[in-house]
Formats: sequence, structure tokens, C-alpha cells
Amino acid sequence: MEILKKSIVLVLLISTQFLSAQDQKTLQEAFSKSYTLEAGLKYNEAIELFKGLNAYNNYPVQLRLGWLYYLGKRYDESIAAYKKAASIMPASIEPLNGITTVLVAQSKWTELEANYLAILKNDPKNSQTNFRLGQIYYNKKEYTKAEKYFNTALNLYPFDYDSMLMSAWTYYFLGKNGEAKELFNQVLLYKPADASAKDGLAHLK
Repeated sequence: MEILKKSIVLVLLISTQFLSAQDQKTLQEAFSKSYTLEAGLKYNEAIELFKGLNAYNNYPVQLRLGWLYYLGKRYDESIAAYKKAASIMPASIEPLNGITTVLVAQSKWTELEANYLAILKNDPKNSQTNFRLGQIYYNKKEYTKAEKYFNTALNLYPFDYDSMLMSAWTYYFLGKNGEAKELFNQVLLYKPADASAKDGLAHLK
């Protein structure tokens, strides 16, 4: 099954990226010019470069458009481009990360949670996404859910400051004092003067 999935992705990549030499040259020129225009904050002009290329099913073009629309604060169009890129390459994480950026800019937290869960379907051990999803549930005081995602991030990076600290506080609010104390002390190995870890240990006395 895994080999079949990889084969499907490869076929999608070939079918959407196979261009004539002339088309490839035109596409490269469009990308090159778009970077110059982006640097000059001319996002709409950069977007227009791709409009006449007949490249709706081209993954890099849709990914690039998603970014340019985002920079131009054309958020709905940005998400549409990123979703199109995701449909072209269903196993890809890049467009979903792009959607994350747009949703954060719009403060759409419910949609952001759903997007993080979509990322984890493709990449269950994505440490950054697990951590951020843990933060969402921690802020909602849904500590059991937060524990699940923080634990995944912490198991991948056992001496990561943020994962240790947030896991420690999550354990504290779950009443798992032994685990909380151990992690607060681990945080102090990473950052000996950390005020939050010291505060956590004081609460456990």
C-alpha cells in the first residue's frame, strides 16, 4: 500500500510537471521575475505573471500563488491556491503549512485546529504541528487533549525547552505532580534561571 501511494504521488508529479522546453523557460522566467517583484512589494504584479501561463494544475505555480496572495492580504485567494496545490499533491505538507500561515493572520482558530489535524493525517509525527495543536488545547484548558500532542512533540525532541515546559504545566493541571516535577527540573537543566519552571516547582510544594 505504501509503495502504491508513492507511485501515485510520482505519477501526479510527472503529469503536472511535464512541460515543453519553451513552457519550462517561460515558467522559469515568471518565477524569476516574481521574486524581484516580491522584493519590491509588488505582489499583485507578481501574481499577474502566472495568470496567462495555463498552469492551473502545476503544483509549484499554485504554491507560489498561495504565498503571493497571502503577502497581498488576499486571504481567500491564497487559501484557494494552497488547496489546489494540496489537491495536486495530496501527500504534501507545504500547502497545508501555507494555509496555517493564512489562518493565523486571520485569527481563525477553529479552522486552524482543523488544518493542523489535516497535517497530522499526512505526517503524524510532525513535531511543530503536534506542539501547536497542544497549545490550542492547553489554551482551551482541554489538558487531556493537550497532553497527547505535547507528548508526541516531547518524545521526538525530549530536551526541547518549549515541549518540556508546556508538558510540565499540562501535567500540573492534570494533577500528575510527579511527571510535572520531573519536567520542571529538566527545564532548569536547559535554562537554570527559568521563572516559569521555578514557579511550577513552587506550586508543587
